[in-house]
Amino acid sequence: MPRPKISIIGAGNVGATAAHWIASKELGDVVLLDIVEGMPQGKALDLLESAPVEGVDVDIKGTNNYEDTKNSDIVVITSGVARKPGMSRDDLISINTKIVKEVTQNVAKYSPNSIIIVVTNPLDAMVYVASKISNFPKNKVIGMAGILDSTRFRTFIAKELDVSVEDVNAMVLGGHGDTMVPLPRYSTVNGIPITELMESDKIMELVKRTRDGGAEIVNLLKTGSAYYAPSAAVAEMVESILKDKKRILPCAAYCDSEYGVGGYFVGVPVKLGRNGVEKVIELQLTDEEKEMFAKSVEHVKNLADVTGKFL
Repeated sequence: MPRPKISIIGAGNVGATAAHWIASKELGDVVLLDIVEGMPQGKALDLLESAPVEGVDVDIKGTNNYEDTKNSDIVVITSGVARKPGMSRDDLISINTKIVKEVTQNVAKYSPNSIIIVVTNPLDAMVYVASKISNFPKNKVIGMAGILDSTRFRTFIAKELDVSVEDVNAMVLGGHGDTMVPLPRYSTVNGIPITELMESDKIMELVKRTRDGGAEIVNLLKTGSAYYAPSAAVAEMVESILKDKKRILPCAAYCDSEYGVGGYFVGVPVKLGRNGVEKVIELQLTDEEKEMFAKSVEHVKNLADVTGKFL
């Protein structure tokens, strides 16, 4: 039986590191595509040559040709311009809309039955672009954001309480940006809500750091943006889909009647399995949480509307 095929479009830091995580988990054969000649081929060959050390039997190929991605089971889109210090994710909208549009046209042409995972920023708008251009079923176009935002929240909680990261779960809803909605009530340490383990002032401090998590790294790196945690989040999504694990994970998914969103992609907890988004989980929100979520959704709608100028 052939191994699953995962194509990653964009062989920069996020794409190449996602290939690394995916190969190390033996999730399938990997195709790494980029427009820069030689770069994806070099990274793929280097990664392939690590396989004997790691003991993983997968094929890893680098290419500049979409023909090589044909019949992929999953396509991960990381192509686009990364943030620089002082830039918001939204500042990238015009250039990255054009890039994601062209990439998605090729994905639809060569892998019409694939599931698309979008990583390019501004995330919620780019998932909307990929969905519109591909015309794929809504459950087969998913954005990676919530896992990244919640893993940052989990990290900060674990460090603050000096407990194992394995016991910490966290939930972050809404858009991937300054309006994201971390939910302390649904964030736990081995089932115990963090609201019982730390003062509200400290929780709000961690919430703010989570919202600013990407910018914190951009400001430290100065010449790029985060890639280890984003790519690890991609690999977790790929694994849940290919192994039909049906993990409950926060992702940017299409919501219509759910949460009253009205037909946009926004960060919500979903059941992720072989068919992509198999169910959107609706949480009971307090009035304050509903207000924050509505504000986040409004921002996502505005971003999606802006992309229309560039499509």
